Formats: sequence, structure tokens, C-alpha cells
Amino acid sequence: MNFRKLILGLYAALFVAVALWAAAFFVQMQRDLTTLRLQESASQRRLAEAAARLKAQEKYLDRLRHDPALVETIIRQKLGYAKAREFVFRFEDEEGK
Repeated sequence: MNFRKLILGLYAALFVAVALWAAAFFVQMQRDLTTLRLQESASQRRLAEAAARLKAQEKYLDRLRHDPALVETIIRQKLGYAKAREFVFRFEDEEGK
């Protein structure tokens, strides 16, 4: 009888050990899953922002391709070009003011 109690005690201890290991394993997996879901939502947000920027850039590129007035305005502003009989005045900013 004593041997039987020892075997049952070993089985009970083994069962408790396996149950504790499984609980710890599942808790860790839940933490990992939560972390991955947070990373996924952050990645989805960044993807949506990038898609919005891409759409705006494509719209701007389309305007550059089909709107000569916009191209002229940009050339005038960025490169300082002027039409015939126009003058371009450039003023230097004084530093410190």
C-alpha cells in the first residue's frame, strides 16, 4: 500500500508540474500575442499613413504632368525664372533680426 501511495503522489506531483508549466507557457504566449497585435496595429497605422502620402504625391505628380500653370509657378518660385519684361527682386534676410 505504501508503494501505491508513493506512485500516486509522484503522478500528482507530475500532473501539477505539467499543469504549472502549461499555465506559464500559455501566459507567455498570451503576452507575445498581445505584443504582436500592438505591433500589427502600429504597422497598419504606418501603412495607412504611407498610403495617404503616396496618394497625395501621385495627385501632385498628376497635376505636374497636366497643369502647365502649376509647373510655371513652381519654376518661378524655386528657380527664380521670370517672363520677358519681368524683373525679379531678391532680398537677402539680415541675420539676427
